[in-house]
Amino acid sequence: MNNREKDKYLILSATFGEGHKQVANAISEAVNEMVADAEPITMDIMEGIHPNLYPISHYIYKKSIKKFPQVYSFLYKKTRVKSSFSVKLNSIFLSGMQTMLKIIQEIKPKVVVSTYPFAAGIISRLKEQGLIDIPAVTIITDYTDHSYWIHPSTDQYMVGSARLRDQLIALGVEADKIKNTGIPVRKRFIDVLPKDLLLDKYMINPNMFTLLIMGGGDGFFWKGLSTFKALESISTPIQLFIVCGKNKKLKTQLEWELKDSKHDVRILGYFESIEELMVISDLMISKPGGVTTSEAMAMDLPILLYHSLPGQEEDNAEYLCRSGFALSVKTEEELIARVENLVRDSAPLSWMKQRMKKYQTKTSSIDALCVIVGEARRGSLLNATSGRTIQKQEEIEVSI
Repeated sequence: MNNREKDKYLILSATFGEGHKQVANAISEAVNEMVADAEPITMDIMEGIHPNLYPISHYIYKKSIKKFPQVYSFLYKKTRVKSSFSVKLNSIFLSGMQTMLKIIQEIKPKVVVSTYPFAAGIISRLKEQGLIDIPAVTIITDYTDHSYWIHPSTDQYMVGSARLRDQLIALGVEADKIKNTGIPVRKRFIDVLPKDLLLDKYMINPNMFTLLIMGGGDGFFWKGLSTFKALESISTPIQLFIVCGKNKKLKTQLEWELKDSKHDVRILGYFESIEELMVISDLMISKPGGVTTSEAMAMDLPILLYHSLPGQEEDNAEYLCRSGFALSVKTEEELIARVENLVRDSAPLSWMKQRMKKYQTKTSSIDALCVIVGEARRGSLLNATSGRTIQKQEEIEVSI
């Protein structure tokens, strides 16, 4: 019996945006299922290195995104390309390196995977200073580039599109360090129950249009109740799932405001089996988060993007629409008109489904895992070789 301790794969994430955590979970799940001699250790880096500041910073982040999106947009655009300003601001987020070093020394991972840009930065800086010598892998969780994702000591990048790969190359990243795996999604978005069984489970009429509305893990919903009230103007009754995430206040308000709706409305809070709702839906309205849209594409679910947040979501929206995976609207009036038209004529939805089937991989997590395992084994081989070299040097010194 082999009692060798399992190799540790350290996966660094953060809850500043649900997507970073979901990608970390997808990789952790893949390691558990497919790599017998490895153990994934997932950590929220902001909580791990700044436990006292984390609750405050997380609260400020959510409030600033919701109340002052233009401030976020300014900072995002100001730091997109590396500059003296971006370096100074980045130095604030790279604090806590000593704590991170102690964590790594305790865990002794064979590879470090970052799904959060500032985690990638800290690991790269530790390598640059010669404090660690561990393969560093970064998974970019959006469809766009930003200077905070790119660091000199990152060994491999995984990206969601060929276009993003080309963008990184244009920014100076070596081509052999970039793999277009797609943004990893959890296994549940691949191995899902057949549609007919799920239609029965949720008591859905297959002859009625089914609309899924997603607001992100924190339930950010645009103009609040007005958009949902406007859905009443859609002439044909539809089946409607509204996922409010962790926004309990909105869920309670919607339950009251839409109790007499002519549509068949199901209002949900944080819902774990989103993949099942995606299977039975004809269209999803969502913000253009990289991970949520990747999950929808894995399910061949057409996307209608509404109210993109300034920054990476705007870039995501541009890529998704240009690729034929999504449609986009900016106003409430446009939203209602577009849904009304799609209920009457599903041809655009069929076209988007075909685009997704043609261009999107359903093996993103497996492809990403292959890169990670390869880096872990490469690191072990280099360390073993280095160890033998040191041993030979010591033998020579002893003999002399």
